[in-house]
Amino acid sequence: MTKALVILSGGQDSTTALFWAKQQFDVVETITFDYGQRHRIELESAKKVAEMAGVPHKLVEVSSIKALTNTAMINDSEITTNTTTGLPTTFVPGRNLIFVTLAAAYAYEKGISSLIIGVSQVDFSGYPDCRKNTMESLEKTISLGMDYDFKILTPLIDKDKKETVLFAQEVGALEALAYSHTCYKGQVPPCGECPACQLRAKGFLEAGIPDPLLI
Repeated sequence: MTKALVILSGGQDSTTALFWAKQQFDVVETITFDYGQRHRIELESAKKVAEMAGVPHKLVEVSSIKALTNTAMINDSEITTNTTTGLPTTFVPGRNLIFVTLAAAYAYEKGISSLIIGVSQVDFSGYPDCRKNTMESLEKTISLGMDYDFKILTPLIDKDKKETVLFAQEVGALEALAYSHTCYKGQVPPCGECPACQLRAKGFLEAGIPDPLLI
């Protein structure tokens, strides 16, 4: 039986990636990380989405990230651009690198070699840990470091938000997207103003599909 572990944040992209995984693998599990994120509602979203998908869900606390960095994804500071790095203030250094590595350790114990993450290098906020070359390098590193042949699968890596919405429709994720969470500010209903809300709205508008979250 083919098995996969999906890194599930509870957001639009990871929810879509989860439903894609269900079409591709016999057994699918999910893992979510609590790192003290500002939009903590996404933890409940991840749990609900996993329930809707009918897959096991593992919640792991990674509070050390909050102790190491201080970004707008953790505190209530303004969501803008870092004038020193040129990256959004929502960028959490090393987050995806840590998440994938921890997911690999969990997958290793369960005999799972396929790791799935819903990153995109097209419509994204400039995060360097969402790029294809980052994931390819990380795949090689964790495989060498654990002496285990991991595969990091990124079904959305070359899709913009419009394409991601259409893909979500194709894999049957739209119903679950009504319970996903995207707003960086953690607001319900979403603020509609932060970069994440604007990007999500743009994708659904261009795809000509109503956002299930707002219906």
